[in-house]
Amino acid sequence: MAQKIRQDISIGGNIRRLRKLSHLTQEQVVARLQLKGIEISRSSYSQIECGTYNVRVSELIALAELFQVDYNAFFEKLSI
Repeated sequence: MAQKIRQDISIGGNIRRLRKLSHLTQEQVVARLQLKGIEISRSSYSQIECGTYNVRVSELIALAELFQVDYNAFFEKLSI
């Protein structure tokens, strides 16, 4: 019997908000991540913002540097 996997809380909405506050497109974010050595496609990045792809720690570190924010910014207004 297959067990249905419950989706966890997503920080994708906060990542999207931070990107927009930085006045960057998804393509620009992906290009800057790739320059930092993060292997990610625009499609995968889009899935992070939609909450259908789990962001890796290396990506989160690079995004915090890119958006110039503290890690807490990714978790604002999230609750269980």
